[in-house]
Amino acid sequence: MNVYPFIEAENASPTGNVKRSCELLQVSRSAFYEHRNGTSGKRARSDAALTEKIITVHTQSRGTYGAPRIQAELADRGHRHARKRIARLLRESGLAGLAPKRWRTTTVPDPVAVTPPDLIARDFSCTTGNVDTRWCGDITYIHTWEGWLYLATVIDLDSRRVVGWATADHLRTDLVAHALRTAICARRPASGVIFHSDRGCQYTSVQYGRLARANGVRLSVGRTGVCWDNAVAESFFATIKSELLNRQPWPTKSLAHKAIFDWIEGWYNTRRRHSSLGYLSPATFEHHTGVA
Repeated sequence: MNVYPFIEAENASPTGNVKRSCELLQVSRSAFYEHRNGTSGKRARSDAALTEKIITVHTQSRGTYGAPRIQAELADRGHRHARKRIARLLRESGLAGLAPKRWRTTTVPDPVAVTPPDLIARDFSCTTGNVDTRWCGDITYIHTWEGWLYLATVIDLDSRRVVGWATADHLRTDLVAHALRTAICARRPASGVIFHSDRGCQYTSVQYGRLARANGVRLSVGRTGVCWDNAVAESFFATIKSELLNRQPWPTKSLAHKAIFDWIEGWYNTRRRHSSLGYLSPATFEHHTGVA
């Protein structure tokens, strides 16, 4: 219902009070004056045009971007708008970004293993020029109709890029070893690169220690039962689950593996914007640092 004629009539009366009328009818005074001055049509057309751009970016993000990332994407395309306005139009369109859920621990510590020291000390800051000096990783699980599929990752702490990953239907050390070998082959880091993990038995095993030493990798582990000591790896799993793995069932392990490949290599590493990187993608961040 058009409420503006009622407000105009109230304003025309000797005791009229526009402020009170707008409050009662839940209309902003700025909107009323825009209507009275004939400017509301222009604003509405501008909002409609911007809404189309917002919906396009939201769709291209696979339905995951909220206002901050949409604002960054539009700015890169030459369209600068206030975040509050974008958030309002996104909400009015019935759309929203996806928020990651809390993570759960997957790996199990080995109580008798000799564990390396913590070389990271919760310093997960992103710095230019230090790519491939500090990595982290962990394991998560994916339910399929064929049984569990496990995903191990190696993530660069400075660019947030997934530099190595592997899937398997088991939790043996071979899984995390494969992910580390993939990272080493893809990135060729200088000797001394740190790999940080939790105290899971796979990461503290003799087999994994030998692989690390043979390739000049320094192992680092966080404290027992403290998820924040490996927050970047845990945060990645929360993201991939909310944006991909928990959004549909997975009939087969091969289908899940293919979807993970497409998401990591075709979206996360190359296009998805990260708040910790100033809303750049890992690939763009590395390009700016001269790595890629």
